[in-house]
Amino acid sequence: MVSISVSTSSTKTEIIRAAERLFAQHGIDGVSLRQIGAEAGNGNKSAVQYHFGTKERLLQAICEHRLPDIHERRRMLVARHRPRDLRSLVECHLLPLLEQGEREGGRYLTFVSMLRHHNRQDVFARLPEEYQASTREFGERVAALLPHLLEPLRAHRIGQVVSFGVEAASDRERARVNGYPVVPFALHVADLLDGLIGFLRAPASPAALAALEDAEPGTTWLPYL
Repeated sequence: MVSISVSTSSTKTEIIRAAERLFAQHGIDGVSLRQIGAEAGNGNKSAVQYHFGTKERLLQAICEHRLPDIHERRRMLVARHRPRDLRSLVECHLLPLLEQGEREGGRYLTFVSMLRHHNRQDVFARLPEEYQASTREFGERVAALLPHLLEPLRAHRIGQVVSFGVEAASDRERARVNGYPVVPFALHVADLLDGLIGFLRAPASPAALAALEDAEPGTTWLPYL
């Protein structure tokens, strides 16, 4: 798997930031490379194509621009708290993502939400192995604390928790950008974790178990975020 090296040059950084904003505002398919170049203040109509080649590589570059900070923050939280219980594990994984939505001028969470809505999960699958391995480790540690759930229901719930967290945070990010009132960040995080942990711990209902028996074997997908 080839990682895209994002240059520290101002041109590439401005293109990435402009692309993140425009994709968040208009969707993945609603923005051209030329529009991104214009938003970045580049008079060269081919600048984006020159630096990134294709829209697919630009989408990956946006993720790789944000992920190092997210994963470093996760490492710091894990080293500080040494999480063993379910809530601490989920908090150490999700909090760095939720914090992205509080950055002035950033639209990363809405961008990620757009990737999901446009069925572009392939972007996550092309990210460097270190990020994918970290996500797999998180899923395995959480799964070990959910022995009351059968597979694939257990893996499905873990994936849903990450997706729910991203969607809730992107809703908050959009509200902040548009000037709508939001609750304090600490309350937002605590209340969201309450709901997500309750979802993970909830026993499977008879209806869910019956549906599980009828389900065909398949794979579940955990977002590499």
